[in-house]
Amino acid sequence: MSQEAVTPAHFIRKIVTQDVESKHTGKVITRFPPEPNGFLHIGHAKSICLNFGLAEEFGGDCHLRFDDTNPAKEEQAYVESIKADVEWLGFKWAGSVRYASDYFDTLYDYALHLIDNGNAYVCELSADEAREYRGTLKEPGKNSPYRDRSPEENRQLFEKMRAGEFEDGAAVLRAKIDMAAPNINLRDPILYRVRRLNHHQTGDTWCIYPTYDFTHGQSDAIEGVTHSLCTLEFEDHRPLYEWLIEHLPVPAQPRQYEFARLNLNYTVTSKRKLKQLVDDGHVEGWDDPRMPTISGMRRRGYTPLSLRNFCERIGVTRSEGVVDMSMLEHAVREDLDATAPRAMCVLNPIRVVLENYPENDVQTLSLPRHPKDESMGQREVTMSRELYIDRNDFEVEPPPKWKRLFLNGEVRLRGSYVIHCHDVVKDEAGNVVELRCTYDENTLGKNPEGRKVKGVIHWVSAADSVEAEVRLYDRLFQEENPAAQEDFTASLNLESLTVLRGARAEASLRRANVGDRFQFEREGYFAVDSSSSDDRVVFNRTVSLRDSWQKVKGKG
Repeated sequence: MSQEAVTPAHFIRKIVTQDVESKHTGKVITRFPPEPNGFLHIGHAKSICLNFGLAEEFGGDCHLRFDDTNPAKEEQAYVESIKADVEWLGFKWAGSVRYASDYFDTLYDYALHLIDNGNAYVCELSADEAREYRGTLKEPGKNSPYRDRSPEENRQLFEKMRAGEFEDGAAVLRAKIDMAAPNINLRDPILYRVRRLNHHQTGDTWCIYPTYDFTHGQSDAIEGVTHSLCTLEFEDHRPLYEWLIEHLPVPAQPRQYEFARLNLNYTVTSKRKLKQLVDDGHVEGWDDPRMPTISGMRRRGYTPLSLRNFCERIGVTRSEGVVDMSMLEHAVREDLDATAPRAMCVLNPIRVVLENYPENDVQTLSLPRHPKDESMGQREVTMSRELYIDRNDFEVEPPPKWKRLFLNGEVRLRGSYVIHCHDVVKDEAGNVVELRCTYDENTLGKNPEGRKVKGVIHWVSAADSVEAEVRLYDRLFQEENPAAQEDFTASLNLESLTVLRGARAEASLRRANVGDRFQFEREGYFAVDSSSSDDRVVFNRTVSLRDSWQKVKGKG
């Protein structure tokens, strides 16, 4: 396969290629700069793959840097989860983990540099007054009455801010740019705020914290980043990014490039909305398998390769668009079809008694772990007098074209014999609770003589099958664009989780470990959940065998 087929030449890849070939860039250095205020989601996976992938492709480095400038919303637990997500996706950052807080001393000196050169001032407008002075998209702002303070006075005031002599919100440091600028981000933006908060990295060392806009570009420059890649919502911030680089004695001149963020239908990727889902109890946590977080998708059974392939296929453009969830589901089906060993699990079991099978006889059958990959070897299943099949695979009076078991009909058990049902046992309410059948001992591995059996169903032995809890997940939202709703939680899919207790899995799954993935034949792809224990195995359905969402949705 050609390199072009594997790595499509999107516009950022072309920029980096040109910079390298023209010697404008030496060693390519990128960075992934998450804020540790939540778990990463599928949109971050796109950024991770882009930044780490380009560095890897061009023989450069990618830094993992936490832009930890807002201790009010940040936690060490988020830091650890982000590190785990990056590693799980298969990437390794260059050097140690970096934090914007590592540069707080340097950033403070940069702020003094701006003050001394007349490019920053301490402003004591209240928040409401600042909004009034800022103007609108149609009207220019007004200069702050504190804008013309001398550099000497501003330095003294800023040092007092640093010493804790101002209350929270009583003063800010602002860049002195242009209050009439069409780009509101250039209307004397805030560089520092007073916040008496404990920081997860620096503790109580600081009571003033730099803003994201002031921190981001300077951190890039300190680290020698060559290509600062971010999503399109930061395009209007680029003039400020460049203004600060131009007016500060930074050691490098990084360039910012913007690309379209990943918008996926039937989900939300706002950290604020995801946190609300967690806080309000709509999901059990950030790693709930219905969440679009990387940790949630990992727990559900998605593979690193499936996410990386998905991110590569959707491409990198400057055009905003919405990606259909079915593309993501296709990516994981494709990977698991090739890599997931097969097994049988009966989700809604009904007992089958083979009346002509010897009562104490247990036969061991050998089935392939994967029908297309002999290297995976074989697995053993046991055949006995009592079995379980899925309740949905039996009908007393079958509909037309029925190819499963029915009263006075027969069907083949996967990898085993043909069985015939001649009677049913019902409970007091008239529900079928047991099937009375016979098996044809001459049909193991061959067709019966003189008749054609059309259907094949899965099964497990009652004697040694494993009782399991199976969780069937569906899309978390019913609306294609839940974020567009006035209340996005109103479109939650109340049937996004179905829990089946009492499922029966073949004995080989008794040894499955947390995270192991399987194709349950005829049912879908499943993974062992982290809540499993030695005496309780729990499987999460990653995805069905086929995309049935549109078909089901169309019937609704």
